[in-house]
Amino acid sequence: MKKIIIGDHIVKSFGVKDDQRNVLDGVSVEINEGEFVAIMGPSGSGKSTLMFALSGMDSLTNGRVIFEGMDLTEIGEKELSEIRRIKMGFIFQQPTMLKYLNIIDNIVLPSMRNNRKNAPKIAEKARKLMRRVGIGDFEKRDITQVSGGQLQRAGICRALMNNPKIIFGDEPTGALNSKSSEDIMDIFSEINMEGTALMLVTHDAKVAARSDRIMFMHDGKIVSELKLEKFNGKDIEDRINEVTVKMREVGI
Repeated sequence: MKKIIIGDHIVKSFGVKDDQRNVLDGVSVEINEGEFVAIMGPSGSGKSTLMFALSGMDSLTNGRVIFEGMDLTEIGEKELSEIRRIKMGFIFQQPTMLKYLNIIDNIVLPSMRNNRKNAPKIAEKARKLMRRVGIGDFEKRDITQVSGGQLQRAGICRALMNNPKIIFGDEPTGALNSKSSEDIMDIFSEINMEGTALMLVTHDAKVAARSDRIMFMHDGKIVSELKLEKFNGKDIEDRINEVTVKMREVGI
């Protein structure tokens, strides 16, 4: 299977001299096209830092990241920004939306850059995505007029606008109730089944149980992995139990 991302002995350090510590300590990672990977670990273990490093959002102290054959550590910030905008999608625990724009304008904003002549097509694509995730009636609402789950759905639409190769998520269900969380994970599973790779940082066994593979981190290192079969929507309780047992084994 073709690899979409290769992280090669990644080191990320903070501090200086005697006060320096490695948040990522020689981490090597490979992610395949269409794979769904979860990252778990205690607070401070390096989960989010690894995601930021692999997506080119954070610079490395040492090592390299290869994305679709390109070494992200050797290209300029302008080109790197374009790669992230066009080929990657990002979803966070609290979606970063602009307060003075309504829902649909927030969704289309990143896609409008240098592409305003295609504004009608971009807007129509946004509407189709909104209908798909169940917020088709909310396009003119302000971001303060929707629930957290609805806002997260808008964030998913925005992440999908440019047909990314991979979506990165940092605790994307962390601020949602159990029903909204389950709905969002159903959307993620559907996106993944269509071929988009996913990498989600999570502390939730229910979220991780949907993935193909879980990487467990401690003190800046990947200490263990758990490989699962492709989620079929039926064996979730068994998968959650398997993840929970593994979490106890690695001390999470």
